[in-house]
Amino acid sequence: MKTRIEHDLLGEKEVPADAYYGIQTLRGIENFQNISGITIGDYPNYVKALAMVKWAAAKANLELELLQIGRAHV
Repeated sequence: MKTRIEHDLLGEKEVPADAYYGIQTLRGIENFQNISGITIGDYPNYVKALAMVKWAAAKANLELELLQIGRAHV
């Protein structure tokens, strides 16, 4: 599996290269999934809503030329 290295205030971690999430999401998955036994996948409509918000933000930033076309998947 290909990975990329991301950094935050706690250090660095390997994140899957094809993942659309970053180090903070990876830390959240590692730290909280085992506590409750509930995953974000248990709420598919919530996941769809988050994706819609991120898509709209990417589209707006692309139109404002704050995001490069290669970085936007809109």
